[in-house]
Parts: sequence; structure tokens; C-alpha cells
Amino acid sequence: VEQRLLSRKLKLRVKIPDIEKTLGVVTRMKQAQEEGETELRAHYELSDAVYAKARVPLLEQQPVFLWLGANVMLEYGLDEAIALLTSNLRMAQQTLAQLVSDLAFLKDQMTTSEVNIARVFNWDVRERRKRGEGTAGAAGADAESEGK
Repeated sequence: VEQRLLSRKLKLRVKIPDIEKTLGVVTRMKQAQEEGETELRAHYELSDAVYAKARVPLLEQQPVFLWLGANVMLEYGLDEAIALLTSNLRMAQQTLAQLVSDLAFLKDQMTTSEVNIARVFNWDVRERRKRGEGTAGAAGADAESEGK
């Protein structure tokens, strides 16, 4: 359970910055369009440490293509894209907060279980010692009474 939660947390920590970057770009496109710009200049990352420059023409009904994963890309208008990305970002942040809370709860439960297991083990050791001392003492008393 802990590994699954940690895996989900790690994936969200990677996904949230990507959503924020995408939302920033789409918001910038919307802002440029509202200011009457006809072209947007961008400096973007092609791959690790490789960047390129681009000029993106801004249309009146500017489409935005969002990669949804699983080989699915959909076309949205700027307002729809901003709404979708904002919603996805909010949900990802809420899910991350819930995962952090769940992991803390799980850690507390594991600690409590370990302490309880140690207590039961210690109780069992004490009981065995009592029984061992009690039977050894009784056996010794029986041997003494037989010898007399």
C-alpha cells in the first residue's frame, strides 16, 4: 500500500509542474490575443537541454492541442483549455495533498502496529519466564519432598 501511494505521489509531483507550464503557455496565448498581437514568439524545450525558437501566429479562434496521454490529443479553444488545465491542476494538487495525508496516516498506523507487536512480544517473554520459573521452582520442591 505504501509503495503504491509513494508511486502515485511521485507521478503527481512530476505531473503538476507540467500542467503549470502548459497552463502558463495557454494563458500567455490568451493574453497576447486579447492585447491584439498577431504573433507569439516562444522559446521552448525540444528535449533535455535542447531548446528552439518559434513564432506562433495567433488566430481569432485560436485552437490549442492538448496531449491527454495514451496517444490522445484533443483540440480546445483557449478558454476551454484554460478551464480544463485549471481544473486538472486543482485536482492534481488536491490529490497530492490527500496522498501526503494518507501517507502520514499510514506511517502512524505502521508505528502503532510495530509498538503493539513489541509489547505483545515482551509480554509473551515475561509470561514464559514466569512459567519457567514457576515450574522450575515447583519441580525443585517436589524433588526435595521426595528425597525426605
